[in-house]
Amino acid sequence: MSTVVNSERADPQHPSVPSTPGAWLLGQRDPTRPAIVIDGKTKTFGELISKVNQLSNKFMELGLSRGDVVAGLLLNGSEYYEIALACTQSGLYFVPINTHLAAPEVEYIVRNSNASVLIAHAELADKVIGRVDDAVQHLVTIGSSPAGWSSYESFTDVSDDTPATRSLGSLMMYTSGTTGRPKGVRRPLPDATPESSLGPGGQLLATIGIPPGQPGRHLVCSPVYHAAPGATSLLILHSGHTIYILPSFNAEDVLRSISDNAITSSHMVPTHFQRLLDLPAGVRVGADVSSMQVLLHAGAPCPPATKRAMIDWFGPVLWEYLGSTEGRAATCSSQEWLEHPGTVGRPDPGALVLRGLDGEQAAPGEEGTIYFKASPFEYLGDPEKTAAARWGDFTTSGDVGRFDDDGYLYVLDRRADLILTGGVNVYPAEVEGALLQHPGVNDVGVVGVADPEWGQKVVAVVQLASGFNGDDDLRTALEQHVREQIAGFKRPREYIFVEDFPRSAAGKVSRAKLRELADGQ
Repeated sequence: MSTVVNSERADPQHPSVPSTPGAWLLGQRDPTRPAIVIDGKTKTFGELISKVNQLSNKFMELGLSRGDVVAGLLLNGSEYYEIALACTQSGLYFVPINTHLAAPEVEYIVRNSNASVLIAHAELADKVIGRVDDAVQHLVTIGSSPAGWSSYESFTDVSDDTPATRSLGSLMMYTSGTTGRPKGVRRPLPDATPESSLGPGGQLLATIGIPPGQPGRHLVCSPVYHAAPGATSLLILHSGHTIYILPSFNAEDVLRSISDNAITSSHMVPTHFQRLLDLPAGVRVGADVSSMQVLLHAGAPCPPATKRAMIDWFGPVLWEYLGSTEGRAATCSSQEWLEHPGTVGRPDPGALVLRGLDGEQAAPGEEGTIYFKASPFEYLGDPEKTAAARWGDFTTSGDVGRFDDDGYLYVLDRRADLILTGGVNVYPAEVEGALLQHPGVNDVGVVGVADPEWGQKVVAVVQLASGFNGDDDLRTALEQHVREQIAGFKRPREYIFVEDFPRSAAGKVSRAKLRELADGQ
């Protein structure tokens, strides 16, 4: 392998910060360095980048050109990193798809993104077999291959592992809109080298205590299709750390991996913290967590008692951030949070503003919609939504917050109707749309109710259609019905049956009254 990439000793935007070397360069400069460990097997940077370059050449051989799309329906594994690295050095967009989505939801994203290549683990291929054959030119499975599909092994069996050309590509993550319909967040692809995108990431890692280029061990225990754990672990891989991958989150397995592998960093959501804290005292005491240097968390508000307990256990290594698929808004250290409980950090002046109901910038102490500076992007195929999310140089994902007099930011709400359960977003309209297709449902409203484990649980308030009773048989029928329509994390955990449904004269549902009903159960 003879990939040649440029390397600078410092980030030109931040001269005091060493540049992030990039996985591509590490494959050339330090090929025996461990890159990925999964199921006890290690893949070195040299082996990883050899596969990445073969994949890049395959994309070129197929005729893919700058701005084309590769979609992945992938379980946690090295393939996510191989495909992401190949796309981002080949001028392509990589779309990771939520593996928990129902088949129609997966089909929508594949078609909407206009993917030229779809790569799926065999265990997930039934979500797309026969659904997208007319839309995607090249279908690839990891594992057994159905008729008409190529195997990943043969697809990447390219003799030349030196890419002919290299240019900057990008991840294109999908995020739900206010109607629940997913939208691709697409960033422009400047004419630049792949390494040019690593500077800001290196600055962020240095800020939270992960100096670029230094050795470390990062644990992936969340699904890599999600923007936060996937993109974060990819950046940390670029920094030269070894990535340890678990198939999913199991509290005891996570704690054992941290202890046995001297893990130095990881990314979790508050639900994960609670599950770790719920482990038996003997299991917790017997684990060595002293190696942990940075424990990132986001995705949902963290209950103060949970966060204090984690800091007491792991030490002041927790770093919280406020962000979304559109960008990162604020970052907060453990020390800052202990001094200002509930804050998500103190953004740099000019990096984040609050816009009040009057459309003007909110003063300290006043509530306002959070707008933050982010790299340019568009919501694929939706210029109106793109424009609505902008305010000058700033963008918003709809969160509401306030500043205190010291400039610390506090999040007051996560969009008016959005439900955050286990660190993932659920939009009521999508769940309501699925339930309204059942003949037993005359009207329905979905809300989030506080839950000690999940942060919020999804609750459906159902007005019965004539001839139906709100009994266990109907609950079972509704559960089966939505199971076929939407992803598991979106399905209601509780059903409340009512005769009168709270809608206004204008036809709008009163979610405040729905929450009163749900909280009263």
